[in-house]
Order: sequence, then structure tokens, then C-alpha cells
Amino acid sequence: MKTLIIAEKPSMGRTIASVVEPKGKNHKTYIEGQNFIITWAIGHLVELAEPDKYDMKYKKWNLTDLPIIPQAFKLVPNYKTRDQLKTISELSKQCREIINACDAGREGQLIFYFIRKHLGLKQAVKRLWISDLTPETIRRGFQNLKDEEEYTNLTRAARSRSEADWLVGMNGSRAFTIQGKTLVSVGRVQTPVLALIYDRQKEIEEFKPAKYYEVEAQFIQGAQGYKGKWMGEKLVDPTQAQALADKVRGKMGRIAKYEKKHTKDYAPKLYDLTLLQREANAKLHYSAKKTLDLAQSLYEKHKVISYPRTNSNYVTEENIPDMHRALEALRGTPYEEWVRGADKSLVHKGNRSICNPSKVEDHHAILPTNKKPGKLTPDEQKLYDLIVRRFLAQFYPAAEYWTHLIQTEVEQERFKTQMKQLISLGWKVVYPDSSSKKKSKEEPEEIEETKEAFEIMSSEPVRCKGAKCMEKETTAPSLYTEGTLLKAMESAGKRIEDEELREAMKDAGLGTPATRASVIERLKKVGYIELSGKKLTLTDKGRSTIEWIREIGIDLLTSPEMTGQWERRLSQIAKGQASDASFLEQVKKLAHVIVEKVRQQPAPVATRVRASEGPRELAKCPREGCEGGVIIEGHKGFGCSQYKQGCTFVIWKNSFGKKLSSSMVQTLINKGQTNKLKFKSKAGHPYEAKLVLKNRNTGELELEFINHKRAER
Repeated sequence: MKTLIIAEKPSMGRTIASVVEPKGKNHKTYIEGQNFIITWAIGHLVELAEPDKYDMKYKKWNLTDLPIIPQAFKLVPNYKTRDQLKTISELSKQCREIINACDAGREGQLIFYFIRKHLGLKQAVKRLWISDLTPETIRRGFQNLKDEEEYTNLTRAARSRSEADWLVGMNGSRAFTIQGKTLVSVGRVQTPVLALIYDRQKEIEEFKPAKYYEVEAQFIQGAQGYKGKWMGEKLVDPTQAQALADKVRGKMGRIAKYEKKHTKDYAPKLYDLTLLQREANAKLHYSAKKTLDLAQSLYEKHKVISYPRTNSNYVTEENIPDMHRALEALRGTPYEEWVRGADKSLVHKGNRSICNPSKVEDHHAILPTNKKPGKLTPDEQKLYDLIVRRFLAQFYPAAEYWTHLIQTEVEQERFKTQMKQLISLGWKVVYPDSSSKKKSKEEPEEIEETKEAFEIMSSEPVRCKGAKCMEKETTAPSLYTEGTLLKAMESAGKRIEDEELREAMKDAGLGTPATRASVIERLKKVGYIELSGKKLTLTDKGRSTIEWIREIGIDLLTSPEMTGQWERRLSQIAKGQASDASFLEQVKKLAHVIVEKVRQQPAPVATRVRASEGPRELAKCPREGCEGGVIIEGHKGFGCSQYKQGCTFVIWKNSFGKKLSSSMVQTLINKGQTNKLKFKSKAGHPYEAKLVLKNRNTGELELEFINHKRAER
């Protein structure tokens, strides 16, 4: 009998088949060769069941029925992909052994576990665990297959995550929706993230700027000039500041303290997914989701980078030869210049800034593979460029500087100067435009850099040739961008600048690298936040939701620190260091607390739906099982009149940058798609597409591009 290989996606299944069964016959939903049958999931083929699968009474949303705490969670097939699940079931009967080739991570483990459990597969299972999809890596992975039992703890963590999210999301969303008389979405991760955004916006709104004054002096010693800032306490009196400037201007002074030291600026760490998303947002203005999608394409479709959903910035000893091969593969590419200047001896097992096995869990840092890229889209090329340059930087020495720390005294007043004089660019040659210059957290913003010779004689006098008083104003913290929000999620909202402390907090962040983008997208979709340029702003709905939750005393649900600790517990479960049963007991207790708190106090008036007089009925609700529901227009979307009974169908008025009219929504529901519409890309370029009703149960939409030409959006 043959061995059945189950990959997570069709593209991955076909890639694996091209290596292990290159002459295999393609049967559309699987590929059969001499020794292996390769098939695939299409994401989650099996999911946790909705409440009505436990008891039909849960079809209607009643506060008295909450909380819903299943004794044992039930699994149901995803309706849209049930045929593929049937294919896997039939193929499994022909095979004596199964290989789990789903994504090598927590979610991939869950996808396979749900399939295996629902179908009752009894065959022995091996695990393919690989970090890229090059033929060499796939072959090596098949030579080193592991027993599935070695990943039991990871499976427990994956299942616990899924069940915890169900318990909080299902009970919390139902309770708040019933009491608030409007659709309210809460979640174990999304609500604390929303609270972060709320707290930042409140801090900005309540901020009161205060004026202060700085005195800057210009000094000269021989032919060498430099600037210095007064070292006293913050000046709030402009008269005092101006008097100080007048006092020192034109006077002679001395070098009170001078320190010159040789410093090095080492290459920034390799990318993990969150760091890549942060930098792509800052430099390329990509959303977290867009970066993840592009990275997945570079990994799955083009096979030019390693597995992107990693939380590590390091590699193991086994990866060092792969890095050397990947460097050689970049010869003959636009990176040839930097490949020629690279020093392989700098990337070795003893270099702990690169190779640190203790900081590699499921996957190493994101690396280019030894496969040369073919035709990439412009956006894929830009992201690939970020990854390649960060990789190349590891093969270069540190940038070197002379750092000058000077204290100049004039008329008993001291001024401080910090100057960095470039000696050698080192790794920074890889970034000729200097747009990726690494900034040290220990250095203040006013440090000055120069490529020119800089020398001060500590024994020689100095003249203050000029001084000025500068009016300044304290500034509020900035609204979150997706990049800065990702950083906050990584450290559970704590403002941590120290890289080592941030590294230690990774297991206690909000969500995982693989899920953070989807959390941000979820907050946008339910109307809690919106983009204003690059900034994330809170909507009235998002604001009132957090205020209501806190008003009734469920601070635990909005606590980034608590949710971060839960994420740490899931990480410990995956390592066999904590109990999944005790974790879920904690979550069940929280579900009880949420329901009881909501039951005791209804929503504030501000969060309730204002019943409109005689709402216009646009169409029958298309959601399966929704009897008597009709679609009506609300303030921000078109939803079902049966929302009180639990129908969650909604089409948001603002979708894909287009404001939808009631007639468009009627067409979507009745025909499944709109007529041809005109859109504009982020760059302002016009393009044409249709809106398609992707999911008739939820109202989720997608774009269908005309002539299959997708504009750069």
C-alpha cells in the first residue's frame, strides 16, 4: 500500500509531489505516484462546531443560555471545502501510512489534527517539518521524517488556542450583542489589541502641550566648528533662556570634558515575521496582511525565501551552510556587487548574533533560499529586496565610528556635544541610500554624524561664535501605524525599547507572528478601527465597545498583559511545560465572568442601536438557516433584521475603498456580484473590478478583477 501525504494547500502539495513523485498522475484533487499519493487541505477543512450543533436552542441568542461551555468540542466540515475532505477520506483508505505535510507551525498542526480526528484516521503518522520549499530541503525533510507523537504538545497548544478563542469569542460576542442590541465582536486577542488603540488615542486626546526652551551654541576651535546644547534643567521661561544665550555669545570658553572612543554599529538582526511586517509598513507602507501575503507568495509560489511565519531572528548551526549557498546563488543577480564584497567567514556557528539555536523554536529567521527568483511582481520584488539586503548585511563587518563626547564650558555654563565620525561603512554599504540605517536606542536623536575629519584639542580654548534660544513644545505620542501596533502587540503593549527585553517578551505577546495581521484586519472589518493615511484611528463603535467593557468591570478582557500571559502559557504548553487542561479552565472561568458582568449591566445608551423608523427591506437574508430575516440598512453596513436572534450577516458600506449603495447590495445578494465598478489604487491609478459575495453566510466580499489584470492597490 502507498503512503498518503497531506499538505496544507494545493500549491504546496504540488511542489512536494514534483520532488517525491515527479512522474505522478495529476487527478486534480490529488497526485498519485508509485509510492505516494499527495493531496491537500484548503486551509481549515474541519472547524469547531457552532453552538446549535450542541443544542438547537442556541440558534436563537438568549442571555439565559450563556455561557455555552461544551463538555467536549465537536468538529464539523467546512461547507465550502467538504468535497476535498471527502477526497482525503477516500484516499486514506488506500494507504497504510500518512505524512502530515501541513505548514510546520501551530496552525498547520491544528489543520491536520482536526482532519485526522474528524475522519478517525488510524494509520501511523509521520511529520514532515521543513522551513522552505526548495527541492533540496524537501528531500532532506523526507530523509528525516519524525513521528507525529513528537509534536503532541504542539497539537495540544494549537487545540487549546482554538478552543479558548471559541469560548471567549462565542460567549462574549453573544452576550454583548444581546445586551447592546447591536452586533458586538469580542475576542481573546482582538479586544486587548483594540484596548491598546483606545488607550493611545485617549492619551493623545487628553494630552496638553507645554512650551519649553533650548539654548544651542555654535563653537569654533581653530578650523573645527561644532554645536552644543545647554546641559541645565529644562527651561520654561523664555526670558531666562534668551539671557543665557546672550550671556555666552561671543565669549571664550574651555573644553571641560572630552572623550573620544572607537565604537561599532553591528548589522541589524535577521527578520522574523513581525519585524519584517513592521519595516515593510514603515518603508513600503504595506499593511501587515499585505506583507504576510507577499511573503507567503515568495515562500510558496516562488520558493525564494524560507518559511515566513517565524518568531525567530536567529538560525541554527545547520542553517549556516544553507546561508553560504544562498549567498552564492545571488551571484549574477542585481545583488552581485554586494555578493563580491561579502565575507563568508563572518557567518559561522560561533557568531551568536546570527546563530543561536536556543532562540529558534519552530523555525529559523527568514532567509533567501538558493533559488534565483523568476518574475516577481513589483510588490514582491520590494519585499524580497528587504529580506535579501538584511541577509547580505550579515556577511559584512560592523560599521565603525569615532564617537566624540564633549562638554564645553563658557561663563560657567556647560554645553553638551555628541558627534559620530564615520571610519568605515561596514554592512551599511548594502544600503547605499541609507534608508535602512540602524539607529541605536541608546543614542539620542540629536547625535550628529559626519564623514569629515573631526578633531578637538582638549587643552586649547574655544570661542562661542553664536548662540540662540529655540522654542520647543512637548508632543503627544503618535497614533499607531500597523507597524508600531505590531511592535506593541509583540510586547503585550509594554513600551519596551531594549532589544533583549523585547526578545524575552516574545512568548508573552498578543497573538503570534502568524495571527497578528488577521487580528488587525478583523478590527477593521467589524468597524472598530479605520485607516487615516498610515495611522490607525478608533471609530465610535470601537470606542464605545471598550468603554462599555471597562464600565461593567471586565478589565481582564481588555488587558494586554493578561492576554500576553495566556500566549506565554500556550507557548509553554507547546514545550510540554504547562497543562492545557488548566489553561482552558482559566478561560472557561473568564467566559462565566464575562456573561455575568454583562447580564448585570446593560449597554450604555451610546452603544445601543437607534431603531430607525420603517427601515427599507433590500432582500431576503441569504444566510443558511436564517428564517424570516431581511437585509436592512444600518449606520455603517447592511445587516440582517434577525441580528437579535443571532444572525451575523453584514455587508459593510465601505468595502475595498468603495462606498456601497443599497442598490449595489441588492445586486450582490440577488446576483452574487455587482456590475463592473471603477476603483482607484493607492497610487491613484484607476482600475476596474466587480465586487463578489464570497460568503453568503457572513457577507464577506472579494474583488474580481476585469480581464484578470490586478492593479497595484
